Amino acid sequence: MASISAAAKATSAAFAHKKELAAAAPQQQRLSAGASSRRARAGRVRAVATPTRAPRSPASTGSVKSPMTTTEKILARASERASLEPGENVWVDVDVLMTHDVCGPGTIGIFKQEFGEDAKVWDREKVVIIPDHYIFTSDERANRNVDILRDFCEEQKIKYFYDIKDLSDFRANPDYKGVCHIALAQEGHCRPGEVLLGTDSHTCNAGAFGQFATGIGNTDAGFVMGTGKALLKVPPTIRFVLDGEMPPYLLAKDLILQIIGEISVSGATYRSMEFVGSTIESLTMEERMTLCNMVIEAGGKNGVVPADETTFKYLEGKTSVEYEPVYSDAQARFYSDYRFDVSKLEPVVAKPHSPDNRALARECKDVKIDRVYIGSCTGGKTEDFIAAAKVFLASGKKVKVPTFLVPATQKVWMDVYSLPVPGSGGKTCSQIFEEAGCDTPASPNCGACLGGPRDTYARMNEPTASIF
Repeated sequence: MASISAAAKATSAAFAHKKELAAAAPQQQRLSAGASSRRARAGRVRAVATPTRAPRSPASTGSVKSPMTTTEKILARASERASLEPGENVWVDVDVLMTHDVCGPGTIGIFKQEFGEDAKVWDREKVVIIPDHYIFTSDERANRNVDILRDFCEEQKIKYFYDIKDLSDFRANPDYKGVCHIALAQEGHCRPGEVLLGTDSHTCNAGAFGQFATGIGNTDAGFVMGTGKALLKVPPTIRFVLDGEMPPYLLAKDLILQIIGEISVSGATYRSMEFVGSTIESLTMEERMTLCNMVIEAGGKNGVVPADETTFKYLEGKTSVEYEPVYSDAQARFYSDYRFDVSKLEPVVAKPHSPDNRALARECKDVKIDRVYIGSCTGGKTEDFIAAAKVFLASGKKVKVPTFLVPATQKVWMDVYSLPVPGSGGKTCSQIFEEAGCDTPASPNCGACLGGPRDTYARMNEPTASIF
């Protein structure tokens, strides 16, 4: 599901200057995770001032000449500009490029076509390759895609290639992770203040870490692979202020569906969606990921949540790469503002055939469903499965339709089998799912979300009513 970036395609002129661009790529300095990340490095000229990490009022970074939003600041720093305004086109330095088995072969093909068969990627430690979409299948073409990734990574000595060779048992592959967006977070590739691009529309998931993250096409990715640079148009920012205590029956999925239902699937087209407020500050990192994951369903260029202590704690032990968070200034100009009192919201669903076809869950109680699917980058994280287990536990009933479970990553799969569900008397998610009559949790991957070959687990091969 790769999306198209601001540079719809790298022009022939751009490719002609690829060597100069690669040579001009500056070295970035960052602050490290943990204590050292709380100090600005001396001697570096910065376009922004970083605040202390005390409790913050909404959007405050201190005095700057040109007030900017979080997204504008990240892109300004990545393009070595003192300030930026929405609508400007700038070349930015990319911190991480991610691709997977669906778009990776195409990206590699363009890279070799434009840079040469013997060309080297701009930085073998900044290219992250994660097979995750069409993995557990007998389809020869899908399997060949992973082979292409493997050959390329061996040739280029890519440091972060999360390979899988034994399809009969994913646990026999210690390097294999699962769904790219969750793996990126769990493996420490998502860091505040950075630019992360990926050949998948839901790359915006990483905005939960206070970074600029968006999906790009294979052509752009091939260019980034060779130069470490991308041409981006600075998006205006819509600010969403969510305050109030989160009711226990709501999840972040309810919040983002509420927002999409409010603004429509085109309401944030090529705009940044920044989420702030007391409710946002109370969310876990996984819930923040859910929120940012679906900004693409509103047409958004990227989503972003200001980094805070929750972010920094999550990153502890996951990365040693230096990073520096930035925040919107109090005087920053926003395209528009939306405010929600979360304490008054109800669970919602998106009815066919659009994410903005919002309805209250209670209004759909008479809708007959044929199957249930719990998984994907949006709904296959540890906390998603715990939430589902709590529902089954409270009902005490058996499922009446096939219920498929697809953990996003190996870590999530292990959590499903090991973590006790609160209020269950020590039972794990897997025990509760088994008692409820659900399918056995499947191998971690994107599963049926993108369809894939016909033998993909839980794929809908005929019209059915499914809740996802």
